[in-house]
Amino acid sequence: MVGIIIGAIVVLVLVYGVAVYNKLVRLRNQSEESAAAIDAHLKKRYDLVPNLVETVKGYAKHESQTLTAVIEARNAAMGATTLTEKNEASNAFSSTLKSLFALSESYPDLKANQGFLDLQSQLQKIEEELLHVRKYYNAVINDINTMVETIPSSIVAGIAHFTKLPYLAIEDEARAQVNVRF
Repeated sequence: MVGIIIGAIVVLVLVYGVAVYNKLVRLRNQSEESAAAIDAHLKKRYDLVPNLVETVKGYAKHESQTLTAVIEARNAAMGATTLTEKNEASNAFSSTLKSLFALSESYPDLKANQGFLDLQSQLQKIEEELLHVRKYYNAVINDINTMVETIPSSIVAGIAHFTKLPYLAIEDEARAQVNVRF
């Protein structure tokens, strides 16, 4: 009788271990899928920029420093390899894009150009999609990290060599308090 109870406990522990391992694998796969979605959105974003720069170039020829900074930031972002590097480069790229859009305020003809407005609208849509994909990625990472750090699933995670993963963070400028003045 004692052997049956011990055997049942061992089977339950094994079933639990397999279930936790399978969930960790499923979450890891979801994080990889969402990282790939982030890459796809970033590529769409970076592919749109040369058209945007060319449109601005026609109106703001003497703003070459701003245009060069945008292209350099784009190239650095495209060269990033890890997800963390891609996120940091993407944040830097966002800052240079803001300066590009600030140029449109100085050039009313550019601000009224339909091509520029279309490109700006497309970029805004991509930014919104990218935000949603990043949120999903961070939610999956939260689930993984919770399982890796809580007992008893942390025991299975340790045996299977699952580790805590980093979240994607927003750029420092986005964290700054916005001052609204009337």
